[in-house]
Amino acid sequence: MAAADQRFTVAAGEAGETLASLLRRHGLCGTWNDARRSIAGGKVTVDGMAVTDPVHRPRPGGEVALSPRARRPAADLPGRIVFEDSQVVLIDKPAGVSSVPYDEREGGTAMDLIRAHWRAAGRPAGEVALHVVHRIDKDTSGLLLFAKTGGAERALQARFREHDIERTYLCVVHGHLTDRRIESRLVEDRGDGLRGSLRGGVPGASGAEVRRRRAAGDGKLAITHVRAVEAVGPQAMLCEVRLETGKTHQIRIHLAENGHPLVGERVYVRDYTRAGHALLPSSRLLLHAATLGFIHPVRGELLRFESPLPAEFASAVAALADQGATG
Repeated sequence: MAAADQRFTVAAGEAGETLASLLRRHGLCGTWNDARRSIAGGKVTVDGMAVTDPVHRPRPGGEVALSPRARRPAADLPGRIVFEDSQVVLIDKPAGVSSVPYDEREGGTAMDLIRAHWRAAGRPAGEVALHVVHRIDKDTSGLLLFAKTGGAERALQARFREHDIERTYLCVVHGHLTDRRIESRLVEDRGDGLRGSLRGGVPGASGAEVRRRRAAGDGKLAITHVRAVEAVGPQAMLCEVRLETGKTHQIRIHLAENGHPLVGERVYVRDYTRAGHALLPSSRLLLHAATLGFIHPVRGELLRFESPLPAEFASAVAALADQGATG
């Protein structure tokens, strides 16, 4: 006889606990990894809805159920696998999902989503390695590529280092800008605790210190090409961004330092707000990895993929446009 579902109700004293922690507390899973695998595999529901995020925090009174037989339909899983063969796998990552785990306890990453899709299709998920080729920010949605073999990983990483990858993003920025090419050297601390460009004029960064760091070769070259697409009301603009290099937070930093931070940005807005500007409301960072083109690491074929704007991104753009129409 098949095992019955195991269930429990979240107590008031358990408010704020993660789903993975609750599964362990109630004895449904023995280890955190067991809990993470069960959640990523779509075997856990909260109030009847499957949840694949192990750090989801159910409300007190919510009913949590674990079914060893459950297999969540791939269509219901967040994200989608856009392309896959024996060498690579490309996922359309939702916003709010890390590309890879940043510590051993983090689950619900893009890598976990790929394995969840494999499980939903009845495929073994633990036998195929996933190799990191590049990353996109947790709050950025869109196309993310992984290699499935060591050879593919080395070939693709070399392409990224040589800037031989097509990457185009769509974003919405504060204000209206003109087409531009932005070049700077990015450092971990620009002089005021923020990652940014090595330049003068930053609080806490003296001219002498900037000159010393430039002479020492500090910073990594970053080049961003921005094309204005269309105005979104009187206070924002939809832009297409092409990366010539790909450094951490490059788009967010370059646009913010040019006086046009992304709508939904929460980190690189210090200069903008200090200048007296107000931030436009948004439920998410309006940055989307829309196209990815690369040479297949084995076949040598040029592959190019596109990702449409997610519904919540499009809704945020429409809301900004409506504000302008009614303002």
